[in-house]
Amino acid sequence: MHYGAAVNGRKRGLILLSSRNFSRSFLSSTSPLSEHECFIKDVAKAQPPKHLTQLLNIFTARGKSIVSPGAKQGLLPLTIPLVRMSPGSSIALLRWPTAPSSMEMQVVEVQKHGVWFLANNVDQFIHRILVEEDVSKPEESSQEIFNAAGEAGKKLYSRGDFAKSKLLDLDAYLLRKVRIVNLLLSDSFRHVGDCCTPARLSDFSKPLRPLWFCRLGRSLEAKDAARGALTSSWWTLGCRYEEIARIAEWGEEQIVKYKERITGEGRQRDIERGKPMSQAFLDEASFLLNLASLEGTWDESLDRVAQCYKEAGLNDIAKFVLYRD
Repeated sequence: MHYGAAVNGRKRGLILLSSRNFSRSFLSSTSPLSEHECFIKDVAKAQPPKHLTQLLNIFTARGKSIVSPGAKQGLLPLTIPLVRMSPGSSIALLRWPTAPSSMEMQVVEVQKHGVWFLANNVDQFIHRILVEEDVSKPEESSQEIFNAAGEAGKKLYSRGDFAKSKLLDLDAYLLRKVRIVNLLLSDSFRHVGDCCTPARLSDFSKPLRPLWFCRLGRSLEAKDAARGALTSSWWTLGCRYEEIARIAEWGEEQIVKYKERITGEGRQRDIERGKPMSQAFLDEASFLLNLASLEGTWDESLDRVAQCYKEAGLNDIAKFVLYRD
């Protein structure tokens, strides 16, 4: 494994690692589990999740191969891959570029056009896995997963908690007790009672709302929700941009607008209108990632995205974005 400063034969404009000694110590790790923790601390400049090792142990117990945290080719550059689930699909941690230090990294499924949120943090994801194991498999066949979760798992979930809850199905339990909101799109989402009333919609992420309203046949509300969702990062939609744009009844005007905004002239107009220069560059990075999500062309925009973060004063994020095995 080599973490270098060249990608596809081209030298990057930023120095990825200033210390060769760091590279050697990083690579000398005998365990892929500690490798991820080192990567998060020293490259992503974030706090490793407390129970990341237990999550990776669970993946290993499930027969999945842990991948290098720097194996980011073709992925949204803000992700830290953990395991490849199938061709074109990985589970990863999401490192938001301007996240406060107190914010935990979310667990996401990474696909060509962006990410689908799986859990707000590693503990929530472990909780979800243990519930699913308890419900779907006999005790003897799932014991290895519970063992892999260790003491962390015991604090999150005990066998039989689902049965004791008296809830109708697994999705209802995950929504109410674990707070996994993307399960609203499952076939049994109608059975979770007052958890799914419109009054609770503020609990749900914007990308879920148009799909949820569509499932209910409420087209007008779905259109409004879709337009709201498209004000968020397009790579968080969990599907192709075109699917949400169709619900919003939008054409390509927003795409054209973003393409204009990523020009030097567009940025300069924002600055002349009073936007701080650092914010103008952060917005430009966001527009570039949105456009890259349309066809999943992440690697083509890496240099420009990293340069925007550098100009905004986020040098560590710029290096992280460019980092590749």
